[in-house]
Amino acid sequence: MDSLWYYYDGQETQGPFSEDEMTFLANKGQINSNTLVTTQGMTTWLRMRETSLQSSERNVRRASRRSRSLISRATEPVNELIGERGPVDLKLRDLFSQVFRRHTKAESERIFIAGTSFTTPNEADISSVWPKPWLFSRVFLTFLVTYAMLWICLNDFGNPYALPGLMLIGSFAVPFSLVFFFFETNAPRNISIFDIVRMFFLGGVASIIVTLVLYTIFPVYRISITSAFVIGMVEELGKLLIVIGFVSQLNVKYILNGLLIGAVIGAGFASFESAGYAFRAFQTMRNETFLNVIVMRAWTSIGTHAIWTAIAGAALVLVKQNKPVTIGLLFKARFLKLMIIPIFLHAFWDMPLPLIGDSIIKVMVLIMISWLFILVMINSGLKQVTRHSVIKASVP
Repeated sequence: MDSLWYYYDGQETQGPFSEDEMTFLANKGQINSNTLVTTQGMTTWLRMRETSLQSSERNVRRASRRSRSLISRATEPVNELIGERGPVDLKLRDLFSQVFRRHTKAESERIFIAGTSFTTPNEADISSVWPKPWLFSRVFLTFLVTYAMLWICLNDFGNPYALPGLMLIGSFAVPFSLVFFFFETNAPRNISIFDIVRMFFLGGVASIIVTLVLYTIFPVYRISITSAFVIGMVEELGKLLIVIGFVSQLNVKYILNGLLIGAVIGAGFASFESAGYAFRAFQTMRNETFLNVIVMRAWTSIGTHAIWTAIAGAALVLVKQNKPVTIGLLFKARFLKLMIIPIFLHAFWDMPLPLIGDSIIKVMVLIMISWLFILVMINSGLKQVTRHSVIKASVP
């Protein structure tokens, strides 16, 4: 049985605690190496550094340092690939800090009116602090409640007219929520909701058409390791061509704009593709399996087309900057190095890997890698905003 420990907090004795609990308290900072402790068999109080607990505290600190260095090691090469230097503090706690807080209708309206000629801020006034999006979670909740009500119509009342709604709402819920996430993180606030809707529907369907045309040139008859790369190249190139069109039309120059445009095109592609999968599943499977397909496609879409195309869009704007889009930009080394990322992520997503297959582990790893690139690109985009703001403010 583990020894039970007590510590003195300066006013009174606290305990008893197991060694694991003492380690937890040390990790929280509630006690430290100078804290007076005692345990069974000890006739006096000692500082924690003079006991066996010190090794446990040291292990916690080492684990914490290893964790931080692992994140740093992961972000640094991605950051350098984008053109920045050093590791990135991803600020995940800040990024999602507003999700569970109460917000007013006026706050949501201020987000919705962004991107118009009346609401787009001057370059010198663009915020470069890490964004704190929250409206996307309300959009997702709206979809979720709607889906639940349609499910009740189908499951409890046996109403078949709920099926098309289930297909569409289930297919659109996560991708469209991601659109709002990127809309909120677009610090320049220079793309309107109207442009978003236009890109989502027209761009999403157009990218599917372009992809289908490319598949007539590069057909895939069965999924293999080789054909997975063909799928990745065809679909990412198809979406990229539509992204190029909207980037040129909107004449954007910020990395965050590229992330948003790419995410919207990819989300549109994902939504209509998932609706097609849902319809096909309904034709060939039972209701339970059909609904499972919808749910599976929905939650995995947090790391698929919207994210992959966001990376491609950011890469395009990164090399474009203030210049018009030309064919030459697509052959720049930096763009090619970044563009290969979504192609490989897509390929590995579809690839029938030995032993792993389509396991949840593979899916989660690919989602985490994808989001690592997204978060580092958001950081790079904010740095770009800062540089532009400083230059603009310094011009008389």
